[in-house]
Amino acid sequence: MDRYLAALYAPVEKRGALFALYAFNAEIAAVRDRVSQPLPGEIRLQWWRDTLAGTDTMVEAAGHPVAVALLDAVRTYRLPLEPFQNMIEARIFDLYDDPMPSRTDLEGYCGETASALIQLAALALDPDAAARTAALAGHAGCAQAITGLLRLLPIHRRRGQCYVPLDLLQAAGTTRDGLVSGDDRAGAARAVSAMAALGREHLAAFKGGAGALPATLRPAYLPLALTGAYLDRLQSGTVDPLEESAMLSIPRRHWLLLRHAMRGW
Repeated sequence: MDRYLAALYAPVEKRGALFALYAFNAEIAAVRDRVSQPLPGEIRLQWWRDTLAGTDTMVEAAGHPVAVALLDAVRTYRLPLEPFQNMIEARIFDLYDDPMPSRTDLEGYCGETASALIQLAALALDPDAAARTAALAGHAGCAQAITGLLRLLPIHRRRGQCYVPLDLLQAAGTTRDGLVSGDDRAGAARAVSAMAALGREHLAAFKGGAGALPATLRPAYLPLALTGAYLDRLQSGTVDPLEESAMLSIPRRHWLLLRHAMRGW
């Protein structure tokens, strides 16, 4: 929903490409929800690899609406295929319950998913400007993805998943099992706080360079207008991050998006 609302601030002729990118991201992010075992999930992800590589010649005839729109966006805006393939590869992690080994691994995962999506959207909006803002997209994607993972923590816990890195859990004095089970509430609270601090670190790095962000690229970055507010909500004490997903009201989301669409950062 946040990315959809942000895309409405893009020029009309560019919105179709952004909607296609975001729909593709939603499709591969939701694979875990649609399968009962990892193998069928890997098969679904392989279909997307083949489709983007052009080896699935039936995709146009089959009329998969997201695939057709995505391929059209790739052709129209000459989007590079490697980020898509890396994004699909990163999503294999979602299919399993393996622990996230380290902060570096988490940042790599965020970079290949959320950061890549921002950069692809930026390339569709203004390729020349996008080429100069790749590092900014890296920090923006990490901030957005880490915040999103915290908001999804209740769902991940019910699945037995944990995206909080092991080194961060160790520093917080808890374990993966303690967080997932909810048995170590104090340790889990410290781990969530540390994860939020990491998100804020990347958000601050993004804001530090966002003043130079061209207005043409703002729609790709607009979801970052909500990141700080989500983190505030998570750390406000009014939400139990282990049990509840931090939400913002629709009017507040619209206001934050509009303000940053008009003024930037």
